[in-house]
Amino acid sequence: MIALAKESFNVQCVHCESIYTIEAYARDLQEWRDGALIQEALPYLSASERELLISGTCDDCWKEIFGEDEDFEE
Repeated sequence: MIALAKESFNVQCVHCESIYTIEAYARDLQEWRDGALIQEALPYLSASERELLISGTCDDCWKEIFGEDEDFEE
């Protein structure tokens, strides 16, 4: 059996332009790009990392724009 390794991907926030590194399996990213729900294709990423991939917004900018959701837990 061949063990696959996670790859590092740099993602830039469209608001603050900070660059974040996300580690994921390339095949899982492709599944998401092909139409799978991100939480099903990449369940091991945090909600903040998934949002960064979806909208290009980092967690700090998200909180600045929309505020914090006290009911939400990662």
